[in-house]
Amino acid sequence: MKIAIIGYGKMGKEVEKAARTRGIEIASIIDKIPGENRHTEISSTSLKGADVAIDFTKPKSALENIRKVAALKKNMVMATTGWYDQTAEAKEIIRKSGTGIICSTNFSIGVNLYFRIIEEAARLFNNAENYDVYGYELHHSQKMDSPSGTAKTTAELLLKNINRKKKAVYDRGKISPEDLHFASIRAGSIPGTHVVGFDSEADTIEIKHTARNRSGFAMGAVMAAEWINGKKGFYTMEDLMKDYWGKKDG
Repeated sequence: MKIAIIGYGKMGKEVEKAARTRGIEIASIIDKIPGENRHTEISSTSLKGADVAIDFTKPKSALENIRKVAALKKNMVMATTGWYDQTAEAKEIIRKSGTGIICSTNFSIGVNLYFRIIEEAARLFNNAENYDVYGYELHHSQKMDSPSGTAKTTAELLLKNINRKKKAVYDRGKISPEDLHFASIRAGSIPGTHVVGFDSEADTIEIKHTARNRSGFAMGAVMAAEWINGKKGFYTMEDLMKDYWGKKDG
């Protein structure tokens, strides 16, 4: 298969490296900043020969990029985060175009396995009411969204499985016992760290995922491109995980 890379920043370059290690040809690179052998717009010319487009751009351009790629009848990996309030519109675009897309708050395989661990842990601690639950995440200072999409997904899993927690609180200030506090930190060049903790008077248990670099995100996006190739419809990383690691219990 062949892919087009939309957005040739740090993540776009990592996707290029990951694709080549899996024997995938780069049909084109699309970026607003001109460069050798690059296109500056999504078009029939820039997507010619590509089976799947992988988007690592910015939240404000995500929906429009979906619209343009779908109009050209190409499948897509939308790896950009922070645009999920427009999910309903994106689903309608994909339905009408008859194409396929896979979206996720995080394409790292390790993070998606982490989600499964968090979900199982939450089920266990649901019956341990003397434990409070919290979370925090750290990212580089240039990250566009806060909290991260991964933090939001993690919080949703905790709220779904711990009955005594009713809503996630991401800003600072006094919280109620029903609140799940999930803090965000932005500094330096941190690729991404997510921590969930369960705290009691006796002890604290923490579950942590730390990205060493961006390669895990890029490889997951390339695997997603392989998976979405030839499919129709709107999918998430959970659909890919079911194929690779089976359905979740419970």
